[in-house]
Amino acid sequence: MTTDEPAGASAAPSLTARHPRVPADRLLAELAPPRHFAHESFDTYRPDVAHPSQRRALDRLREVADALAAPARAGRWWRRAAAPAAPAVYLDGGFGVGKTHLLASLAHAVGLERTVYGTFVELTNLVGALGFAPTVDALAAHRLVCIDEFELDDPGDTVLMSRLLRELADRGVALAATSNTLPGALGEGRFAAEDFLREIQALAARFEVLRIDGDDHRHRTVSTHAARLDDAAVRAAVAARPGATIDGFDALLDHLATVHPSRYGALLDGVPLVGLTGVHQVDRQDVALRLVVLVDRLYDRDVPVVLAGDDADLFTDAMLAGGYRKKYARALSRLAALTVQGAATTAAP
Repeated sequence: MTTDEPAGASAAPSLTARHPRVPADRLLAELAPPRHFAHESFDTYRPDVAHPSQRRALDRLREVADALAAPARAGRWWRRAAAPAAPAVYLDGGFGVGKTHLLASLAHAVGLERTVYGTFVELTNLVGALGFAPTVDALAAHRLVCIDEFELDDPGDTVLMSRLLRELADRGVALAATSNTLPGALGEGRFAAEDFLREIQALAARFEVLRIDGDDHRHRTVSTHAARLDDAAVRAAVAARPGATIDGFDALLDHLATVHPSRYGALLDGVPLVGLTGVHQVDRQDVALRLVVLVDRLYDRDVPVVLAGDDADLFTDAMLAGGYRKKYARALSRLAALTVQGAATTAAP
C-alpha cells in the first residue's frame, strides 16, 4: 500500500492525511480470517454437550474440509461423468454459538492459500473496487469462499451476492456462509436460514443448512454505549502511543467519502490507536453506513479507539429502527468494545 501523505513527521498523525492506493492483489490477500480468529481450529472449538447440534456441525465441517483437501480425481477419457457439485454450507445459529469460529476453522483446514474469507460487506466492496467479472475470476481461482455475516438488509447487495455465489458455484468453488444475527435481533428471527435461502433463490437447493443451537458462550452483556472522554484525555492518549492518530469527527466523515470502502483497512495500516474529537450523532444514512464499515475494519484489526464529544446516541432512532438496524447495532456494539480498550490505555501509568 502506498499513501499520499505530507512529507515530515507529525506529532499527531491523522487518518485524513492518508489516501491509500491498494493494488488488487492486496485486496484479495487481505480476505482472510480476522486477527482474533487467526489461531483457531476445529480442535479449539468446544461443543456444548447440552446442544448436540454443535457437535454435528463440527463433524460435518471436518468432512467438508477433508473433501476439499483431497486431490481431484482424474477422469477417464472414455467416461465424461459430470463432476459432483462443490459443497455449499450455511451455518445457522444465534449470537455467540461459534459460527465464526467454525467458519475460520474451515478456512484454516482447507488452507488459507486456497481460501477467500471475507464478510458480506468486504466482498460487495471488492466487487465495487474490481468490477463483477474480475472479482468472479479472482475468487474462482480458489477452492473455497467463506462469507461471514451474510446480510439480508440491502436488496441490491443481496442480489449482487446471490449472482456472485451462483457464478462461483457453477465454476466448482465451494461456499460457506454465516448469518449476521445480533443479540438484539434474537426475537426477530434467531435463525435466518429461511431468509437466506429465499434471498439466494437459484442457489438455495445447493446449500446444506447446519443449524447450531446454544447460548452465547461468552455469557457477556453486550454494551452499545461508546465511552466518551474529554478532548485533553484523547490527545494525551494519542500522544502516549507512537503512531496513534487523531482527527476531528466531521473531518474524518468527510474524508471517508473520498476513499473507497475496500481501502478502509489500508487506511488503518500501522495505526495502534485511533482518537476522535467532536463526536456527535450522525443523521445521514450514507455517512452512517461508511462509518459502519470503518468500525468493522477497526474491530477486525483490534485497534482501540478513544472518543471525545457529546453523549448523544451515534445513530438516530430512525436508523436504529430502520432496514439497516442490524448494521448499526453491530457497529455500536463493536465501537463500545473498542472504546473499552481505548479507555484502558488512558488508565495505564
